[in-house]
Amino acid sequence: MVIMTAVYVDDPVRVGACRLSDGRLLGWAEWGPSDGVPVVLCPGAATSRWLGFGAGVVEALGVRLVSVDRPGLGVSSPELGRDFSGFAGDIGQLCVQRGLGRPAVVGNSQGAPFALACAEAGVVSALAVVSGADEVAAPEFAVDLPADLRGLVERAADDPAGAEAFFAGFGAEAMWRMVMAGSPACDLAVYRDDGFAAAYRRALDEGFAQGGAGYARDTVLAMRRWPFALDRITVPVDIWYGEEDSGHSPDRGAWLATRVPRARRRVVPGAGGSLLWTHAGPILTSLLEKAVRDT
Repeated sequence: MVIMTAVYVDDPVRVGACRLSDGRLLGWAEWGPSDGVPVVLCPGAATSRWLGFGAGVVEALGVRLVSVDRPGLGVSSPELGRDFSGFAGDIGQLCVQRGLGRPAVVGNSQGAPFALACAEAGVVSALAVVSGADEVAAPEFAVDLPADLRGLVERAADDPAGAEAFFAGFGAEAMWRMVMAGSPACDLAVYRDDGFAAAYRRALDEGFAQGGAGYARDTVLAMRRWPFALDRITVPVDIWYGEEDSGHSPDRGAWLATRVPRARRRVVPGAGGSLLWTHAGPILTSLLEKAVRDT
């Protein structure tokens, strides 16, 4: 008897970089048909453009999935003092250069606030937040945060330069160990899968190829108060969390969903923070329905 195993990720079919108006490079990777419906991925913490999702699903749904290296990660040029609005501007330029129009966007884990910033800036047509890092610096969460996380949030607010210097000391191996130590069994079954582990570790190695400064900047931006207005997001938004995911949001997006006018929150029983890879089909199907209506 042949036992079939899930395939969570595969290699991109197109890889490149755009030259932005200020001369910086922005790295990208693509899966699926080149004439498919564009979906931009803002990937999780410290991972590069090479870690996609939905192996086989993007082809079946006719999705052109485009993952992007944020500045300072992978092959994307660093940008001193970068912020969320600057990233939204980078995505706007990517869309023009790659012929993406106003794509749908997926924000996973630490990529979530960057995707929300793109939605607030109006450069995308629909958004899926998947296991998204929440606004942990919001006062509503102060009593719910573990003491160690609360300390990091306070440090990011009071001494952002010092916090960046601290996070810049992280590397690929430290990130791998941190994720493995903090994940429930349902996620470890994905992360320890041979194919996924190899792809994830490669993406971490590439994410830290220029050192830890890119990851550090992302982390401090995500841990401070978000400067964009969630109530000004006019595109439809799906907010997805796994029921077993306790690491990305204190309330699994419940409060976040109330702050975005067209948001729909979905909590998946038995799933964890690896939702992007275990439930790629329903995530993309719902997102495409919304993107088609708004384009």
